[in-house]
Amino acid sequence: MNKPDIKNLKVIQAPLAGISDIIYRKLIRNYGGKNTLLTTEMISSEAIYQVPNSNIIKYDEIEYPLSFQIVGHKPHLMAHAAKLLEERASVIDINCGCPVGKIVKGSDGCSLMRNIPLAEAIIKEVRKAIKKPLSVKFRLGWSQDEKNYIEFAKMLENNGVDFITMHARTRAQMYSGSADWLEIKKLKEAVKIPVFANGDIQTIDDVKRCLEITGADGVSIGRGFIGDFSFPYRIEKFFETGEIIQEPDLIEKIKMLKRHIEGEIEYRGEINAIKYMRKFYPFYISSVKNASKLRSKLVLLNTKDEVYKVLDDVLCLYAVNN
Repeated sequence: MNKPDIKNLKVIQAPLAGISDIIYRKLIRNYGGKNTLLTTEMISSEAIYQVPNSNIIKYDEIEYPLSFQIVGHKPHLMAHAAKLLEERASVIDINCGCPVGKIVKGSDGCSLMRNIPLAEAIIKEVRKAIKKPLSVKFRLGWSQDEKNYIEFAKMLENNGVDFITMHARTRAQMYSGSADWLEIKKLKEAVKIPVFANGDIQTIDDVKRCLEITGADGVSIGRGFIGDFSFPYRIEKFFETGEIIQEPDLIEKIKMLKRHIEGEIEYRGEINAIKYMRKFYPFYISSVKNASKLRSKLVLLNTKDEVYKVLDDVLCLYAVNN
């Protein structure tokens, strides 16, 4: 499987549990994001040990370059998961940043930033187990009083991690407040390996400002890609030529939404797919007047035909008003 050219890597699609499945990732490729490093959903090292052929590790050749992100706190199981996935991975990524309660209560994710010796043991075991590039995603620290990202990053660098991504919030912040890009600048100045900036990047202007402030080697974007599969391509084009391509209008976004629905139906079956897609509607229809009322209507529907009828009505109204 192809390895990404880390020196030229500029865009990473950040992993999103329950979001960045195989359909989501393939759509990014289909909309032109050819050089973006795609990333799977977070994969539990314990779960994959018990069910090595889980659906969560399904992939398609079109996805490359593709990173597989693993999470856990037992060094031998993390090394086992990394070795198992290496054959299909371009990169193995270790999650040291997830702030969700059920993850950190199990000593996984961002809780590893509070236990650097354990995190180091995991990194060492995984590094020994694989030859593919190894990356780690983490946060500023556990809280404002426990910011230890530079110490953590230096440990990663000293143990053979190839590149790192930092979400510029603490675990205590979760996703509230603003990402502190100046902290990413400090990180970039403290280590020699490539640093990717993550947090509050929603537009091309955000990409420009973030890189100007941080000096980071590239950007890692999670929620900013939801509802716009052309965004990775537009960022790539900006890096290549300086051109800023206009964001898709409502017509294009609803076309994307329908493609997303079709893909999920093929993957999950209609009933499960329509339920799964309910979380995505707000991102596609945010520009619609009274979007919250429209979402409330859409989430009650159970079939593709019902959803498409509502979406087509929205398009008709949009055409009349534009």
